[in-house]
Amino acid sequence: MDKKKVRELFPHLKTEQIYFNHAAIGPWSDLVLKRLEEYKNLRIGEMINPFPYFLEKSISAKKKLSQLINCSPDRIAWIDNVSNGISLLANSLQWKVGDEVILNDIEFPANVYPFLNLKSKGVEVKFAKSKNGIVDFDDIVSLVTNKTKLISISYVQFLTGYNAKIDEIGNYCKTKNIIFCVDAIQATGVLNIDVQKSNIDFLIGGTQKWLMTSQGLSYFFITEELQNRLVQESVGWLSVKNENDFLNYKLDLKDTAERFQNGTVNSLAVCLFDASLDLFIETGISYIQNEVRNNSSYLIKKLSEIGVHPILHNVDENHLSGIVSFQHKNNNELFEKLILRKIICAMREGYIRLSPHFYNTKDEIDFVVNEIKECLK
Repeated sequence: MDKKKVRELFPHLKTEQIYFNHAAIGPWSDLVLKRLEEYKNLRIGEMINPFPYFLEKSISAKKKLSQLINCSPDRIAWIDNVSNGISLLANSLQWKVGDEVILNDIEFPANVYPFLNLKSKGVEVKFAKSKNGIVDFDDIVSLVTNKTKLISISYVQFLTGYNAKIDEIGNYCKTKNIIFCVDAIQATGVLNIDVQKSNIDFLIGGTQKWLMTSQGLSYFFITEELQNRLVQESVGWLSVKNENDFLNYKLDLKDTAERFQNGTVNSLAVCLFDASLDLFIETGISYIQNEVRNNSSYLIKKLSEIGVHPILHNVDENHLSGIVSFQHKNNNELFEKLILRKIICAMREGYIRLSPHFYNTKDEIDFVVNEIKECLK
């Protein structure tokens, strides 16, 4: 599907706004709206309980998602949000006093607090220091000792947009028998992810940002090897193999990642997500990655031309994502002016964060940069 056809699917492009805020929440396409209408008609019509419909779409969505991250669909589970998914991992591992977790100092809190909460178990959390918005591989591995049990990092940093050296970290973790956890909420639907090639043990993300669906639905991938190391603290009626044999109380957990889906999930969100994924499958993630990085590279270039230098203005394009952030002495005032001019972006930690997607155009980028230039006069 080419960019022109993709743009025809998004109603918000017919409004006056320029939406550069996919790192916060993504817009809905006509694919999602059509599925929403279909679901609504089922719920008020002849299938008030659309459970068979949901199961069909859940299986379909996992198959499509598995193509975006290169795994088997049965290694994917649904969960409500990233915080709970990482907490599930943190709380299901068997920790010893003195075990170490390595994070970094510009992680989103969802990838920090679940591990800090392990302090009562004697777990030490170490933070690699970032430099100019970059979390360097060497700074991470320099903290590793024989007590390091897990390294967790965002595939793409929420503030700077830096695409970490995931393959290098994953390969290192494999050689050292360290669990590798990755928060991919700012990467799935943007970058070409391969959990096998990157030796990722646990990857988690949400559907509301670059995947452009709903809040309240996340997913995670877990290897069978890591799954077998976990002691699952929370289970439910859908965790077991005999889920429809209601009064046979045999706690026999499923072999797949579905054992972590304890009960009913957000069925509407799953059905909408299945529809949204068609856009990514039909367009192709390699094309999307190329367009996103081209947009970010172009945006960085145009901002630099007006004297605004994003954090990653000197970074190789291979480490760019869809996020471009910059600071200015009057950032708060500038941000307010941009919103008034219907340029939708975000303020994070004193930075203005722009996050165009693959369907955004150079003309839109030129317009935004020109508006920034006018606001700074």
